[in-house]
Amino acid sequence: MDEKLMVSIVSLTYNHENFIADAIESFLMQKIDFKIEILIYDDASTDGTADIIRKYESKYPDIIKPIYQTVNQYSKGVFVENFNLDRVKGKYVATCEGDDFWTDPYKLQKQVDYMENNSECSMCVHAAARVSSIKKKVVSNIRPSRKSKVLSIEEIIEGGGDLIATNSIIFSREKIFDIPPFYYNAPIGDYPLVIHGALQGTVYYMDDNMSAYRVGVEGSWTEKQAASFERKKKNVENVEKILDEINEYTNFQFNEVITKTKQRNKVCILLEQGKKREAKQDQYIEQYKKLGFKRKASLQFKYQFPTLTRLLFIAKWKVIK
Repeated sequence: MDEKLMVSIVSLTYNHENFIADAIESFLMQKIDFKIEILIYDDASTDGTADIIRKYESKYPDIIKPIYQTVNQYSKGVFVENFNLDRVKGKYVATCEGDDFWTDPYKLQKQVDYMENNSECSMCVHAAARVSSIKKKVVSNIRPSRKSKVLSIEEIIEGGGDLIATNSIIFSREKIFDIPPFYYNAPIGDYPLVIHGALQGTVYYMDDNMSAYRVGVEGSWTEKQAASFERKKKNVENVEKILDEINEYTNFQFNEVITKTKQRNKVCILLEQGKKREAKQDQYIEQYKKLGFKRKASLQFKYQFPTLTRLLFIAKWKVIK
């Protein structure tokens, strides 16, 4: 490890021609008193993404270190995150995909200062804004708490993949690099990564909004999962498998919260299928009651009026995208 290099920024990108410059500029604007490196992995983009990265690489050759694939590796089932993770040299690793960006120039400094002063901290995260893909209009916020605090592993498991913005994460290379199999088996990386972070130390949440997570990006993971109910159902099944592996990995230490989380996810899917009676069965009733009227009504509306739901979704994005 290069002791002088404090943070390795890792960024995955594919066909982000309209967004990658925002991401790179947000890395370069950081006001810091330590060295960084920017590791960008382009998975054989077919648009102008690679050309834009090359321009920045030529201007900042000592900081920006890209990999340009000529054949898309993700489509081959390759775990592409490792192309960046295998070459990091920093004490800490910060993540941000090529279609997202940071908004606070002191983001890295704040997070590194906290982690340097709190040796038990394995990961530091913060609040973020969900913004429309082109106009950058704020749609909602990702804010797991209304105050800065250490997030318990139970809160992280129950919160699911939407609890933490991926582009808010910075983690200790030393504490987290011994990554367990459940991370590599997961189709989505940030949720099991944060759980792993909580198992290796503390996950500290800063209640400062310091990054933007784009939604409505064509071809993004979020868009693909929202495209159809079948994909959503498959995602729930994948999360269940992840949680089962984590349960076994931790010798069932967190079995109670894992079971409740799986039950809640199942209730949501049943309600969206119009299976209210099944959702109120004995094994699900506790989570059904906890779900809340607004959430249950929304899921039932999707079932009763699927075409209208889709039209409203399309109309919304035409306005704000």
